Amino acid sequence: MATTTSTYEGFSTEERAAMKAHALEQKKAARRGSAAQKAAEAERDVLAKIAEMQDPDRILAERVHAIVTANAPTLAPKLWYGMPAYALDGKVVCFFQSAEKFKARYATLGFSDLAALDDGPMWAAGFALTETTPEVEARITELIKRAV
Repeated sequence: MATTTSTYEGFSTEERAAMKAHALEQKKAARRGSAAQKAAEAERDVLAKIAEMQDPDRILAERVHAIVTANAPTLAPKLWYGMPAYALDGKVVCFFQSAEKFKARYATLGFSDLAALDDGPMWAAGFALTETTPEVEARITELIKRAV
């Protein structure tokens, strides 16, 4: 008789915090009034979350936010699992994950399956960010425009 042992120890502290943040985001969004009020509060929430970040994550998130809002005005800022995200019709297309949030080596610009980034049978859906340069900003701009 074969026995298996599981090393599963549950969700990490960071994962549990992200799930709690998502639940609070959903409750807060449900209590808001008009669509315009919801959109304005969602953007304020995103900007507040970015302001809480430590450098260099904050600097990267500010640039990503500026690039997305300038180049994809159809994407609405919102919090998604405690991360700045940008949605089309309420569904997240892309998001910024700070390095600090998950104790990672680098921040990430991620894209959901709704992003139109398909490129053959395999393509990237996440991009490591360590700094913003003109080349990086141009690449983010190109990805954001393709995504929508």
